[in-house]
Amino acid sequence: MAHHLDLEEQEQLDRLKHFWRAWGTPITSVLIVVAGAIAGWNGYQYWQNRQAAQAAALWDVADMAVRAGDQARMEQAFGDLKAKYPGTAQAAQAGLALAKALQDAGKTDGAKQALEWVAQQSADEGLKALARLRLSSLLMDQKNHEEALQQLSGSFAPAFAAIVADRKGDILWLQDKRPQAIAEYRKAYQGFEDGLEYRRLVEIKLDALGAAPQDVAASAAQARQP
Repeated sequence: MAHHLDLEEQEQLDRLKHFWRAWGTPITSVLIVVAGAIAGWNGYQYWQNRQAAQAAALWDVADMAVRAGDQARMEQAFGDLKAKYPGTAQAAQAGLALAKALQDAGKTDGAKQALEWVAQQSADEGLKALARLRLSSLLMDQKNHEEALQQLSGSFAPAFAAIVADRKGDILWLQDKRPQAIAEYRKAYQGFEDGLEYRRLVEIKLDALGAAPQDVAASAAQARQP
């Protein structure tokens, strides 16, 4: 019986040796690749976490500088974030904060540069949209209406559609393009939910232009009916 088991074990061992000779190298290669991928992913996660932590620390510096009104420190922190961590949300947030501080101080050129960087470089679509909206407002104040409209061209997330339409209406009204302004205000009126204060402001603009927001609401209600 023992001899029979020895022969059976030997046969299994031979089969295993044969299998390993045929497939040992590919299996080892796959294991090496998998192990390398796991190590690489862990390294990437560590790098990302480290980047986020360092960017957050710089954002704290920028935020404290904003609260203290220290523009030099704020600009330095934003410069470091742009140079070292341009893809982080903190860099875009610092740019928006710096732009507001500079605009409040009457330094519109610096504010414009900060907003342009966020609008072009931010990886966060929401922060990018905010920068474009604020940049359009700044350009409106400078009476640069065409460039302000250009900032509002292209795609925006649906959440910004009504605000963008309202801003376009403002610019077109300033350009004395009444029909186009009414069309944009109507888009904004339809886009805002009933009861929002912002919708009431759009209604006032439509009234001032001699349009009837009630007709817009009725048309929108009819369109929603099955």
